[in-house]
Amino acid sequence: MLAGEQLPLGHAMQWRTDLLLLHGLSDVVIAISFFVITAGIIWYMRHRFGLLQEYRMIAWLFCGFILTAGASHLIEMIALWYPMHAIQGAARAATAFFAVGAIVLIWPLLPALARLPSSSQLAEVNERLRREAQAHEATLRELELSRSELETRVEERTRELSLVKARFETALNGAKVYLFSQDRELKYTWMYGALGEMADAEMIGRSDRELLSGPELDRVIALKRQVLESGEPADGEITTVRPQRRGLFALHVDPTFDASGAIDGIMCAAIDISRIRSLESEQRRLTDELGTALQRYETALRGSQVTVYTQDRELRYTTVSNPMFGREIGEIVGRHDQDIMPADSSAPIVAVKRAVLDSGQSKDCEFRIVHDDIAHWYDAHIEPLRDIGGEIVGLTCAAVDITGRKAGEAHLREIMRELTHRSKNLLAVIQAMARQTARHADTTEIFLEQFSARVQALASSHDLLVQESWHGASLSELIRSQLGHYLDRGGSQVSVEGPALLLKPEAAQSLGLAIHELATNAAKYGGLSVPTGHVTIGWRLLNADEGEGIEILWAESGGPKVAVPQRRGFGSLVIERNLARSLEADIKLEYPPEGARCRMLIPAANLASGR
Repeated sequence: MLAGEQLPLGHAMQWRTDLLLLHGLSDVVIAISFFVITAGIIWYMRHRFGLLQEYRMIAWLFCGFILTAGASHLIEMIALWYPMHAIQGAARAATAFFAVGAIVLIWPLLPALARLPSSSQLAEVNERLRREAQAHEATLRELELSRSELETRVEERTRELSLVKARFETALNGAKVYLFSQDRELKYTWMYGALGEMADAEMIGRSDRELLSGPELDRVIALKRQVLESGEPADGEITTVRPQRRGLFALHVDPTFDASGAIDGIMCAAIDISRIRSLESEQRRLTDELGTALQRYETALRGSQVTVYTQDRELRYTTVSNPMFGREIGEIVGRHDQDIMPADSSAPIVAVKRAVLDSGQSKDCEFRIVHDDIAHWYDAHIEPLRDIGGEIVGLTCAAVDITGRKAGEAHLREIMRELTHRSKNLLAVIQAMARQTARHADTTEIFLEQFSARVQALASSHDLLVQESWHGASLSELIRSQLGHYLDRGGSQVSVEGPALLLKPEAAQSLGLAIHELATNAAKYGGLSVPTGHVTIGWRLLNADEGEGIEILWAESGGPKVAVPQRRGFGSLVIERNLARSLEADIKLEYPPEGARCRMLIPAANLASGR
């Protein structure tokens, strides 16, 4: 439609209606927008409790302004169809009131609002706060981890402490150690293990004089007072009397100090040493008994020919009771058999010892050791030495020196051989004596008398040889045995004088018969036939210049005058022929008027070596 042209009436009405609709719709949209904005501000204020009071007032004014503005637009929309000027005016007045109030309140705050951070600054602050929050969260996580680790450690330490406490209590209970503390007035403040928990609790707050008695009470209190005064620990012993038994305790007292370092009491440990003292007493008793037994054992070993020794599995000597094998104890311990005895002597005994180690069975054996060119015999008993577990760790042996026994056995065998030989010789001698006696005897009675006397003389010599185990006979004892009944007379007619000499068995036997014949002849015809007669028998050793041997002199005096016999009897044969032949002796028998004399030179080969 061109300008200046008028619209038809129908069209004009339609256009006006459309404008009114558009105007009304716009007012409705604006009003709704104002209401929504107001609802948002109210929601914001409800969730921002920390908003300052002045800002809250402004926000409420804005809410009132927006609400009144929204209400004005709604009224304007209604007034398009239904005019209501009074209400429109009131709504605009209310809107103006809220607008002016908001301006009045907000205008002084504009500088502060201008200084408010921008959105970018707020973003930076928020980012910094976010990073700080993240750092705080990491710190919190670390703290939480540390707290968890700390709790774990505390729990572990608590368990360890409980275990240590349990061990400590077990140790105290097992060792019978009682702990307690007292203040300066010696009143008990803490106690562990003395009489049980209930009894311990009853003792708290009480003093020694209320709980203890006996003569040692003052001494114990004095000991504790000493610690309180000196500040130095002290030890002592206390005897207590319980209903069940008497107890002995070792008491250790330490001072305790307060925060300022002043002594405020004592801490005591009482250890029950009753059993220890009893065991110590028993140990001393057993030690004394063991020492006595060991002394007796060593004395017995020293006084005997028994040597006890031990060896390890390598047969190294570890202990020896007595010297042996010609060596001192220090030369034996730590060495082997091969080191202390010849190889030919050590091999057999080592073989036996190895067999005992291998079999575990004890064995007996005899072995021969040569030292200093002298053979020694030992009778050994060998047993395995075991430890507490039963394992064989070596040997224990007892060796007896049987050299003397072996020599005795050898001598006995020699005696048996000699006895056989001598028995034959003795029978021959007796037969000869019988023939010679019978030849010179006129009657049977004379024969029996003479033969019996001669056999008895021979028996006396044999008795001496038997007493000396056939090693020989003392010349003095031999002479005295043949002249015994003459020596026993009052005012003896016989004098015997000479050094101690030992004759071999053959010499003793022959010389004994000769002395018997001299004594018999003197009793019948010579110095022993009258009370005034006398016989002197003396002997001496000859030196090298004189031929070495024995000179025996028989001299009679004070008897009847002696004449040379007209015929040689058995006695002369025994003295001159038999003695000279059997001993290779030089015999000189003389008959001067004052009395018979006999000089016998017996070679040194007839002397026996002393034992």
